[in-house]
Amino acid sequence: MVILWENIVIAMLAFALLYFLLDRYAFNKLYAVMEKRRELVKSQMDEAAQTREQAITYVEQQKQALEQARQDAHEIIERSKQTGAKQAEQIIELASEEASRIKTEAVRDIENEKNKAVSALREELGSVSVKIASKLIEREVQNDNVQEELVDQYLKEVGGRQ
Repeated sequence: MVILWENIVIAMLAFALLYFLLDRYAFNKLYAVMEKRRELVKSQMDEAAQTREQAITYVEQQKQALEQARQDAHEIIERSKQTGAKQAEQIIELASEEASRIKTEAVRDIENEKNKAVSALREELGSVSVKIASKLIEREVQNDNVQEELVDQYLKEVGGRQ
C-alpha cells in the first residue's frame, strides 16, 4: 500500500474548509436547536418531577382523608352501638317497671275479689244461718227428728254452695 501525501493534504484541506463552513453557518444553528431541545427536555422533566411530587402529595392527602373517613365511620358505629345499648336498657327497664306495675295491680285485684267473695259468702252464710235458725225453731215446736234432718239438709246446702 502506497501512501500519497497529496491526497492526505487535499483531504485535510477539504475537511478544514468543510469544518469552517459548518462552523460558520450550521453549527451555531444546530447548537441553538440542540440547546432549545435540551431546555425543553429539562423543563418537561422538571414538570414531570413536579407533577409526580404533586401526585404523591395528592395520594397522601387521599390516604389521610380515607383514614379519617374510616375513623369517623368507626366512631359513628361505636356511638350507634352505645346509643342502641342504652335504648335497649331503657326499654328493658320500662318493660320491667310496667310488668311490676301490672303484677301489683293484678295482686290487688285478686285480693279485692277474694275479699268480695269472702264478704258475699259471709252474708249468704249469715242469711242461711238465720233461715236455718228460723226453720229449726219452727220445727222444734213440731218435731225433734225433723230438726236434725233440717240441720243436715241446710248444712248440705251450705256445703254445696262453697
